[in-house]
Amino acid sequence: MGQKSGEKWTAAATSQPTPLLPRRLLGVLALACALGLPSPGQAQSQSQSQNAAPGAASEPKLLRYAFRAAETTFDPSQINDIYSRVITAHVFEALYSYDHLARPAKIVPLIAAGPPEVSADFKTWTVRLRPGIYFADDPAFKGQRRELVAEDFVYSYKRYADPALKSPNWTTVEEAGLIGLAELRQRALRDKKPFNYDAAVPGLRALDRYTLQLQTTQPRPRLQEMLLSSNDLFGAVAREVAEHYGSKVGEHPVGTGPFVLKSWRRSSQIVLVRNPAYRERFYEAQPAADDAEGQALLARFQGRRIPMLDRIEVSIIEEAQPRWLSFLSAEQDFLEQVPEDFIDQAMPGGQLAPTLAKRGIQPRRQVGSDVTLSVFNMEDPLVGGMAAEKVALRRAISLALDIPREIRLVRRGQAVPAQSNLAPHTTGYAADYRSDLSSHDMARAKALLDVYGYVDRDGDGWREQPDGSPLILLRNTQSDAASRQLDEQWQRAMNDLGLKLSMKVAQWPENLKAARAGRFMMWSVGSRAEQLDGQKALQRLYGSAGGQNLARFNSPEFNAIYDRLQGLPNGPEREALFLQAKRIGAAFVPYKPHVHRIYTDLSQPWLIGYYRPLFWLDWWQFVDIASERHPEK
Repeated sequence: MGQKSGEKWTAAATSQPTPLLPRRLLGVLALACALGLPSPGQAQSQSQSQNAAPGAASEPKLLRYAFRAAETTFDPSQINDIYSRVITAHVFEALYSYDHLARPAKIVPLIAAGPPEVSADFKTWTVRLRPGIYFADDPAFKGQRRELVAEDFVYSYKRYADPALKSPNWTTVEEAGLIGLAELRQRALRDKKPFNYDAAVPGLRALDRYTLQLQTTQPRPRLQEMLLSSNDLFGAVAREVAEHYGSKVGEHPVGTGPFVLKSWRRSSQIVLVRNPAYRERFYEAQPAADDAEGQALLARFQGRRIPMLDRIEVSIIEEAQPRWLSFLSAEQDFLEQVPEDFIDQAMPGGQLAPTLAKRGIQPRRQVGSDVTLSVFNMEDPLVGGMAAEKVALRRAISLALDIPREIRLVRRGQAVPAQSNLAPHTTGYAADYRSDLSSHDMARAKALLDVYGYVDRDGDGWREQPDGSPLILLRNTQSDAASRQLDEQWQRAMNDLGLKLSMKVAQWPENLKAARAGRFMMWSVGSRAEQLDGQKALQRLYGSAGGQNLARFNSPEFNAIYDRLQGLPNGPEREALFLQAKRIGAAFVPYKPHVHRIYTDLSQPWLIGYYRPLFWLDWWQFVDIASERHPEK
């Protein structure tokens, strides 16, 4: 990937370059100059200086920014929200990770000593760990250094199967089909006894101290993506830590990653610091040869020891205006996703505002690998079910929602219409696919309701159910400004359709808890892809219930397609199945896809090295803070 859409870089005037320099290197040097980065030679000198005298800076390097919603927990087995996962992605480490600069995305070893050994039938995966990697110090280890071993991954994967933990991510581990793991879980449920972590599981074994072997019941060509490459969910958890803290383990994340949790005020502030026990690790990446920005960053940082930051302070600022103002006043070093209300101030006409450009603020803009969705509870007596009139009601609601208007007025142009649950940049997503789920057609919506008996019988202006009983829709929502704007779009559309709509306002974690328990009628969520494969997005429609299937949709036809997708290698046959799956979702409407958001991130000039990840969530270890902060007054 080359220069990102919407970015404008202006290179300073230079003298005529010498013809002895290769053309690609000249481009890298020019971009490095425009970014305020030193030349490769300067970078090498700075790298050597830093590595020779670590910690010599006069003050700790601090990164400050804000989440737009509150976290929930830092126990990987319990997480079902993006904000908590950003934290755990920097505390825990999986066997593999993604190359920070490679586009298209590329999986590289992290804890693993090299690529996995995979059998020809994709059923046996063997991974050798690098020795000499240690967990961060913690009282649970009773003063001893604790080395990471293969058995830690065996234990960590077993935690997802423990019925007592009720992990929302068990679905992913279950789908991997590790021989014997689901049976061990069923035994605990059947016997009503604690999960036996010491029981042998044929498909999940430590062959020796540093060798992990996974065996699956069916071919799993993408097991490396499913289980082995997500720091946030599938990083190693030490058994001693989980047992020491018990039900409070979510407050005490202890991993092998570059940062450790220093303090936590729920829904207010999260502070992490550099892990003093972190191993010797250096900045490495493989940007594409034609990616000038990536090449410039590589030239700047290659060979630097990571992490380069000493401390990260994450604030929770749910309202858009104070989050925006705190960045403008330089109280924050980074603004992830400029709030839609202020995009015209930040990027008028798609270009960085001159006042921000003067200050050296850097923009980065791209269509995200995400999708926003409205969820219908398929077990709700009003909007749920597979009967024709229930499908008609959901379809009418979908058609009444004006997505182009939402993009224009609420998103301020920072989105594109979504056609399905699948996100850009993933397999299964097709830019040319179209469905009725993105259509706005009020006439068709009203006609559908009329045909299936949702009419106004008493003349009060509101439609009743086909049996004459009242029809009142209830939508769960949040109190922040963005949610209020979306609520207004919903209210306008339902009023036009003749459907009475009420709003139930709560904090996001409370709404998530209610959705997971099936205690809701409608809610809106956002989903960000975490791997190259798009199949995980279809978990939202697989089976009757689960951590991802908030809609509780259950279609035998869809389930069969989903199961076939798991075992097939990537190719035309698999893409055809993705198409069938999307069409089933469009036919029954358990979800209303809204948009794929365009992410516009802003960074202060002293934050160096930010490069938005596609799927992964860890990036703090790859950025630096200039020793002199110089905000404009």
